[in-house]
Amino acid sequence: MKNILLAISFVLTCSLYGQDTELYEQDEPTSSKSKASKELGFEFTFHASTLGGTVGGAMKLAFINENNFVVGPSIRLQRNWYNNLGLKTDWSIYGGGVFAHYRMYEYLFAGAEFELLSTPFKNGYFSANRSWAPTLLVGAGFSRAFSDNFRLNAGIMYDVINSTNSPFRQGYFMRKENGTYIPVIYRIAFFIPI
Repeated sequence: MKNILLAISFVLTCSLYGQDTELYEQDEPTSSKSKASKELGFEFTFHASTLGGTVGGAMKLAFINENNFVVGPSIRLQRNWYNNLGLKTDWSIYGGGVFAHYRMYEYLFAGAEFELLSTPFKNGYFSANRSWAPTLLVGAGFSRAFSDNFRLNAGIMYDVINSTNSPFRQGYFMRKENGTYIPVIYRIAFFIPI
């Protein structure tokens, strides 16, 4: 719970800096001011094998201020399926959240992303009753605008909460020496201006 409160405080602080300050800058000429802009971000998830797979992604609405602080809401929808030893099942994961990034030097970003996701997992096991899993990802990576109409973000994110019901657990790709997974995932997102 403490991590969730810290994440919400971080996002609210960043969003205060992301507000349009035009009302408070009456003395400056209009030509010297940079206006805040908006982007629409898309993140896709896909993997498949003979045992099952995942398809889906997230959509993010990014509000960008003149100092390259990026904040906004996000929604996520994923469809998963499983087929092993005659057992076939499928389920959906959905939810929403908020994110805050800071873009640096036109090549890097650092930030946090909080999502509350509805999953069919309870205590790490598939269940008939859905539960809500909080996730808090903190990380950094590459962020580059390749034209005025396209930006790519690719980063490594650490799941601070690491909930047993998190749908991101299947995407952890690093292990400790004893074989347990480290809650680290990669994220690739595309942003277009709106």
